[in-house]
Amino acid sequence: MPDNDNCRRLDEPARSYCEGDTGGSGGSGGGSGGGGVTDNAVVSVKELADSLVKHITAQLAPGKTWAPEKADSGIYAEFLWLGQHLTVAIFICVVVVCALTAWQGAPRLRQMGTSTGWALVAVAGMASIPGAVMLLNKAVSAAFTTAFNSDEATLFKTISNDMERAADADNPLGILIIIAALVVALAFSALVFMTRQLGILVFVCMAPLVLASLARGGDTSAVRAWAGRLLGLMFAPFALLLIAPFVQFAEGSLVVDAVLLVAADALVLRMIFHGVPYIGPRVAGAARALVESRTDHPVARAVVRAGAPTVYEQENVPRGPRTVDTPGRAASRDGGVLLAAYGLKQQQRPGHLTAASMVAKVHHEAPRRAQAAQARREAWAAASQQVSNPRAAGGPTATPAPSGPVPQPAPPAGPGTAPAPRPSGPTRPNNP
Repeated sequence: MPDNDNCRRLDEPARSYCEGDTGGSGGSGGGSGGGGVTDNAVVSVKELADSLVKHITAQLAPGKTWAPEKADSGIYAEFLWLGQHLTVAIFICVVVVCALTAWQGAPRLRQMGTSTGWALVAVAGMASIPGAVMLLNKAVSAAFTTAFNSDEATLFKTISNDMERAADADNPLGILIIIAALVVALAFSALVFMTRQLGILVFVCMAPLVLASLARGGDTSAVRAWAGRLLGLMFAPFALLLIAPFVQFAEGSLVVDAVLLVAADALVLRMIFHGVPYIGPRVAGAARALVESRTDHPVARAVVRAGAPTVYEQENVPRGPRTVDTPGRAASRDGGVLLAAYGLKQQQRPGHLTAASMVAKVHHEAPRRAQAAQARREAWAAASQQVSNPRAAGGPTATPAPSGPVPQPAPPAGPGTAPAPRPSGPTRPNNP
């Protein structure tokens, strides 16, 4: 029997493994009755599955973030100082410009008043960003935990119930499949945790610099882009709720639960690709390249390709874009929005097509090119028919006028005079 005093120093579920009887001759039900080892193994597997579900839920929507909780924290104080001084500098520049051009009257006074109000709003908002992000993260975590634990129709709750009441709950193969699926989901949840935490930290530290752009006169384009990215990071875990309508079909079967869990993994990877800027696309592409280099299984390749699809550069064509932005172009565009808020113009990235994108473009434009070629052939046929048979085409019968100038008859040459040379080109009147 293991020492219970030493077992108390361990965390769950290792503590339960240490304190419990894992079979043998001294275990309950282990002697002549048999089945003790099997029962303890089933209990251990169920506890392992429940522990994996708890860890996955905690990583998808943790209650705490790496972002600072207060404005006086060491990691945020430097950005706050820089943002406040930048706001003051921008405000002074606006006041000086308005004073130098005060002869324009009301528009300049209105601009100075707007800059004053937005500068006060920016400075006040800089100190409230960390606390607001922490409160919002706690609310998202509580809502996510409640949504995934209170209802029997959620995926993780269904998996926990099927571990006890499913038709294949006693089948070792079904239990092995669901454990493997939970381990894979745990790896994806760790990826989501890292990208969300780093993304939230970066965007919170960028808050003073973004809000400082308001002092230029209320330009909220950079603030809207920043807030949209941050809210996308905060509410990203709720993308798993899209699996909820299909949970009822999987109830009672661990194998179908594993299939839905793999589908949720692909959805999470897709959410990282579209929801997390800059970091997410590169991590998703690296994960896809790693899986494709290590395995040739078509199902695994299909899952990673669905989660991280192939993208090309943005095609700048008059008929509108047809491809997804790459991470570098998205980062450059967001940086251009921030620079535009400060009144700076960013150099545009040149658009170019990759080989696969060019092939797709040719195939896409093939019907339009064929239609245009057919219309040109019909127009040429109608024009040639009208020229060859003008009466049949309903046109006038008059002869066409000559395109060049009409030659004038030369004057009669007198005796002893040489004929004047004929001009080789069109004549023009003499200069006065």
